[in-house]
Amino acid sequence: MRPYPLDLRERILHAVDQGKPRAEVIRLFGVSRASIKRYLKQRRETGNVLPKPIPGRPPKKISLLLATLKTQLEAYPDATLEEHCQRWEAREEVKISTATMSRALQHLGWSRKKDINSKGTQRNT
Repeated sequence: MRPYPLDLRERILHAVDQGKPRAEVIRLFGVSRASIKRYLKQRRETGNVLPKPIPGRPPKKISLLLATLKTQLEAYPDATLEEHCQRWEAREEVKISTATMSRALQHLGWSRKKDINSKGTQRNT
């Protein structure tokens, strides 16, 4: 679940600061009473209501993959996911799954589908 945006948090606190009843703020912005309390406490303790970072380690493979995969995709545009994984493993000595490769392709906006026109010939997309 993604955190509420900063501007929404600030509007919620502005409404509370103006003296609006909490029930009205809850109804108006569609947030819980606990969220309002949490934002007030965070502002009191830190001076801001920035969303906290999502806990956990950042993924190691996907960041390396995204940084250098585009050249491989341009060099081998017709390769399958499995072939891309094998080429990646041979070059970087890091094994990745087809699911990880698929997510990287989606993140880069790379489509493996070919666009075929009504005459059956391939068009560049």
